[in-house]
Amino acid sequence: MSGPDSKPPEVTVVTGMSGAGRSTAAKVLEDLGWFVVDNLPPALIPTMLELGGRSQGGVPRIAVVVDVRSGEFFADLSAALDTLAAHGRTPRLIYLEASDAALVRRFESVRRMHPLQGDGRILDGIAAERALVEDLRAAADVVIDTTELNVHELREKVEQAFLAEGEQSRLHATVVSFGFKYGLPVDADLVVDVRFLPNPHWVPELRPLTGLDPAVSGHVLGDRQAQELMDRYAEVLRVIVPGYLREGKRYLTLAVGCTGGKHRSVAIAEEVARRLRAAGIDCQVEHRDLGRE
Repeated sequence: MSGPDSKPPEVTVVTGMSGAGRSTAAKVLEDLGWFVVDNLPPALIPTMLELGGRSQGGVPRIAVVVDVRSGEFFADLSAALDTLAAHGRTPRLIYLEASDAALVRRFESVRRMHPLQGDGRILDGIAAERALVEDLRAAADVVIDTTELNVHELREKVEQAFLAEGEQSRLHATVVSFGFKYGLPVDADLVVDVRFLPNPHWVPELRPLTGLDPAVSGHVLGDRQAQELMDRYAEVLRVIVPGYLREGKRYLTLAVGCTGGKHRSVAIAEEVARRLRAAGIDCQVEHRDLGRE
């Protein structure tokens, strides 16, 4: 079911009751690095995995969300799982459930019908769905009852089930340098304004260079105020990062701005990224306005 030189992807099937939190579980897996496919007809799961194994570099982990929206295809899930097992590929099956009362409250709060409700009540749809998925619940590797869980608690449960032993969920940071005269980055979570630092633009030998050049970087970071800024900002990040992780935010964009995005912001952004990496945080740097006139 995959090329001779490719490693078969790890497979997870996410299923369970409508309204029990499948979408949240899928988002958590996506944040953990899984390739997630929502509402794929079960009969296509073997084909999906074969294509994933053939793709350049391979897709190491694939999660498929299957539910009653698949209509008559939902009954094909057991057959698809049997097909995978016959090829030595046994997926992990995660099943989410909740009490009838909790599911009714959730459907009523969003004013949506249950997919199997038809002309009946929400409870009729829930009962019909339970009858369809009861065998899957019995076969599940992981069952999570979300009746009393909020979104953050559900995220923690899924992470506990899928992170390797001793592994911790990590924050991924992007540090963006920019020039205020070109506008703020619209996706920034935090913005640092470094226009108060001495501007290398006014030093003739530094003007044609950028914050990536050692001469400019040394000039910017050698300033006492720059060092104080970096130390204070490191303290702020030590408070923010655990809070972001606790609240389920896995991606953080830090924007560092100066007037033109060429000297100060570039040097400071590189230093912020260096400190983040030293603290064990995955980090990439983008210099949005470097090279603009």
